[in-house]
Amino acid sequence: MSNFSWGPQDISAPARRVLPKVGAEAGLVLEDVQTGWVGAVVRVEKSGGLHLMVLEDRRGKTKSFELGFGFLLDGEPVEVVPAVKAAAPASRRTASGSVRVENVRARTAKASRIWVEGKHDAELVEKVWGDDLRVEGIVVEPLHGVDDLYAAVKEFGPGPGRRLGILVDHLVPGSKESRIAAEAMTSPGARGNVLIVGHPYVDVWQAIKPTAIGLAAWPVVPRNEDWKTGILKGLGWPHRNHTDVAIGWKKLLGSVTSYADLEPSLLGRVEEVIDFLTVP
Repeated sequence: MSNFSWGPQDISAPARRVLPKVGAEAGLVLEDVQTGWVGAVVRVEKSGGLHLMVLEDRRGKTKSFELGFGFLLDGEPVEVVPAVKAAAPASRRTASGSVRVENVRARTAKASRIWVEGKHDAELVEKVWGDDLRVEGIVVEPLHGVDDLYAAVKEFGPGPGRRLGILVDHLVPGSKESRIAAEAMTSPGARGNVLIVGHPYVDVWQAIKPTAIGLAAWPVVPRNEDWKTGILKGLGWPHRNHTDVAIGWKKLLGSVTSYADLEPSLLGRVEEVIDFLTVP
């Protein structure tokens, strides 16, 4: 019996196909093999250590995908990699995701207003929707609390062409805020000219996704503790006084770069208010 062994020269495995690499440039149209989603790249971002790209389909809907394999370009499989240059030029999209309107001055402020509960709410709305609101001529004003919302609405004097959109924290059934909102809607002129919406969070800080600062979830804050103070303490940030809170907020707000860093429960309500104030 003769002995022999297979050597490298005897057989060869099929050569592994090397897919062409394409940079995730804005406007590149790709198809996700797994879901069949077809859309153009509108931006690339990092979230939770992953490189994600956002594809917008022909109806304007968007969906995020991790860069890499599993995509078709003109019907051919490719590996999608980060582009050499930023995928989402500032000239195309605002932080809210809408198409940026070029060479248009901010309109003179209209009589209609968006009211939010406090300074932080106003700064967050301005950070994400400011470009859109300046084009529409809509001003955001902080209320510094909603305890006397009925009187504030009455004094504003809502009516046709003078509408109010109000964003309230912790607007959930059975809450104090829900009763305040219901009473405010009985103010003269409110029907049809005032829209009160809200998010479920005790504080607007919670409407920022924890992934914006690299966390999977916010620290748990005891119910008897101020939420801002508790969050700063849980994060290991200074939290002893109002100055620490202000610095912590600026750091958190600085982590917000677009609507993708906000929870859908806030996004939908702000968009609803903007539509109410701008759509005839």
